Amino acid sequence: MAIDMDALRREELKILEETYRGAVPQLEFGSPFELLVAVILSAQCTDKRVNLVTQELFPLANTPEQILQLGQSRLEEIIRPCGYFRAKAKHIVESAQILIDDYGGSVPSDFDELIKLPGVGRKTANVVTSVAFKNPAIAVDTHVFRLANRLKLAEGKTPLEVERGLQRIIPREKWSDAHHWLIWHGREICAARKPKCEACPLSKICPSSQM
Repeated sequence: MAIDMDALRREELKILEETYRGAVPQLEFGSPFELLVAVILSAQCTDKRVNLVTQELFPLANTPEQILQLGQSRLEEIIRPCGYFRAKAKHIVESAQILIDDYGGSVPSDFDELIKLPGVGRKTANVVTSVAFKNPAIAVDTHVFRLANRLKLAEGKTPLEVERGLQRIIPREKWSDAHHWLIWHGREICAARKPKCEACPLSKICPSSQM
């Protein structure tokens, strides 16, 4: 008997919503610029470590103007624990200058403008436009990419393929929330190497369940 994949996906999303309703980002921030910096730092780094670093950074510099005053060398020293600190510092400083020159020191809410900033890819732009400006978006990080494929919600070989697939099956008004459901499920249950299938609320219907 053939599996009704549309029905399966609807049930998976229903369970994820019930399990993670109200989930919020783990990154700590107080402004769109702080979020932008935090997301840039989060590449290849855990949110917990980023939060420790920004607890030191933001009291010293949490605006584009203050970042430029701080300088790239000092910024590199502070963000070193996040990894790739030279490239990240360069991107943050360059973005700060562009924000001052072209946007009056404010972070733009438009995806196409955000993605022009150095070090800002689709994931970062989607996170910022979704979390800071409440615009519907699905940011595909490693957790979202892994779960979308494992659950067969949206199979794809690239983050963009997965993003487009998720947009097709999830109502637009739930895009941003669904992004958080998937991230938290990936962190708490569906790990990359040893998923906790025995504790998973989706185990009975998951196409990849190891139970």
